[in-house]
Amino acid sequence: MRLFSVMLGLCALLAQGPASAEHPTDPLSWLGRISTAGQRLNYVGTFVYQSGSHVETSRIAHRVDANGEHERLEVLDGSPREIIRRGAEVRCVLPDERTVIIDEAQGRRAFPARLPVSPTGLAENYRIRKGEVGRVAGLEAQALLLEPKDDLRYGHVLWADIQTGLLLKSRTLDQHGAVIEQFSFSEVRIGGDVDGVLLESRFETGEGWRTVNARGSRMAVEAAGWALEPAVPGYVLTSVMKRPLGRERGEAVHMVFSDGLAAISVFIEPTGDGSKTGLGPLSSGAINIFKRVLDGHLVTALGEAPEAAVRRVGESIRPESR
Repeated sequence: MRLFSVMLGLCALLAQGPASAEHPTDPLSWLGRISTAGQRLNYVGTFVYQSGSHVETSRIAHRVDANGEHERLEVLDGSPREIIRRGAEVRCVLPDERTVIIDEAQGRRAFPARLPVSPTGLAENYRIRKGEVGRVAGLEAQALLLEPKDDLRYGHVLWADIQTGLLLKSRTLDQHGAVIEQFSFSEVRIGGDVDGVLLESRFETGEGWRTVNARGSRMAVEAAGWALEPAVPGYVLTSVMKRPLGRERGEAVHMVFSDGLAAISVFIEPTGDGSKTGLGPLSSGAINIFKRVLDGHLVTALGEAPEAAVRRVGESIRPESR
């Protein structure tokens, strides 16, 4: 898969009133509360991401005001990276490459705003139940379990702050119940004012930096020209965009298929040098990738979903029958 498509997919993998203080009793109401809290509350904290032997620490600041959402996420380990949100705009700042990628917020969000705005449809593909109350980052947290009904999606355990509903910890499980990846706050402050300084980039992105405008143009889903034939159970086409590939490379069609929690992006672009390199499946933590060449196009399926689901989407995508 071409590096630009990987960065675009991962950044894309990478968005409205106060959360209720009442404690819901049923698990679906808890999921709705988690979804609302991640987008509507002010919070500042440090969380740890773990996948296999890889451990990464990030700092996040999130504020909601009359102008919408403002967020800055900085990875504190390894190569420095920032993701800065201003309303509908997202900037991925990559200092080592002296590059800023500008995109539009869409689809699934990053931790702790990992749930869809309306989680009610999740019950079609997951068995959802409440777990025990525990403690995360010094706060009481209600556990929620999402058990997949087939092998086309991962299982999840979520821990939400009892008082506000903010997601404090998230664990992704394979079909055997083994942990694939985990996000967990080590410390967090919920509510109160968030200083604007915490939301600004700490890097001077001026002279000598490259700016990549990865914004796409939205298309009606029926105008995509490509479809899943046969359909993959539970995965519905939720958005279609055309994205620029760079000078003299044309455009890619970017389709997103989702079950409401798992999301698989499909990038369809003209074949070029290196298109046949790395065909087939690849994986990194919870993310699986599948590539193939079809009718003069490189098809790349990418998502936080089991290899079986990503492969089926990648193998089933084809020009739409007329």
